[in-house]
Amino acid sequence: MAESARHFDLITMGRIGVDLYPLQTGVPLARVETFGKFLGGSAANVAVAAARLGRTAALITRTGDDPFGGYLHQALKEFGVDDRWVTPVAAYPTPVTFCEIFPPDDFPLYFYRRPKAPDLEIHPEELDLAAIRAARIFWITGTGLSEEPSRTATLAAVAHRARSGTTVFDLDWRPMFWTDPGQARPHYAEALRHATVAVGNLDECEIATGVREPWACAEALLAAGVELAVVKQGPEGVLAVHRDGRSAEVPPVPVEVVNGLGAGDAFGGALCHGLLSGWELERTMRYAGAAGALVASRLACSSAMPTEAEIDGLLARATP
Repeated sequence: MAESARHFDLITMGRIGVDLYPLQTGVPLARVETFGKFLGGSAANVAVAAARLGRTAALITRTGDDPFGGYLHQALKEFGVDDRWVTPVAAYPTPVTFCEIFPPDDFPLYFYRRPKAPDLEIHPEELDLAAIRAARIFWITGTGLSEEPSRTATLAAVAHRARSGTTVFDLDWRPMFWTDPGQARPHYAEALRHATVAVGNLDECEIATGVREPWACAEALLAAGVELAVVKQGPEGVLAVHRDGRSAEVPPVPVEVVNGLGAGDAFGGALCHGLLSGWELERTMRYAGAAGALVASRLACSSAMPTEAEIDGLLARATP
């Protein structure tokens, strides 16, 4: 097999940027004096989370042709994520994202992605379709559907997969990225036709399906085409329902929350690890939930992604 079509456990496609997190907790952004700089973006973070668990991972995205873009390449390599499909866009700067940290449940985000984010400049003709089809898991996001040419590229990639292996659609609803949020559902429906797994919280599931009750969300996602629906419910835990009738409802792992941002990406990377390992549904959900809890108990996202030993340790301590 050609090097370009090397098998990866996971290829993600979508958002990347630089996260600038306050080093002071409970302080409004206007009064913050120092920040930490981290790799960010949901697709990038999921790849990092899987790599931290020993999986071979690669990312398809674009950055600005600037020093922050160079930093992101360096960070991906340090985390063990293959960056061969991370390319520069001269016209747009690398996005940065600021947040405020008010534990336990208030973490406002401020995205600087205008006039356009480079990760929305992924063109269909640039895709390595052989590698995408060969990956054991391919991961896309709702943000990737928000604007052209990324929308067409994302749908072309999942269509080419033809449901080979596992194709995960992270519903990833960010209304500020859409010119008209009301037009999102048809694009979500098209992606769901080609996906085998859908993952989202209640807000995201409602955008995709029009319903909000957890079991109704799961049933609607299955009816839309996926084989496994994963509905995240925050303090109520997670519900997973498989087309074959299996289901699991798992409560959250209690931790002292420092920064809830990135917990969902850790969940995603650990979900991929469990699917690749062939674990039972409940074990996979408990493991993914513990990974998310560990990141929520830490300041950063990417650099906070846990190892297998850390997740196993938390689960052992949380088990009566």
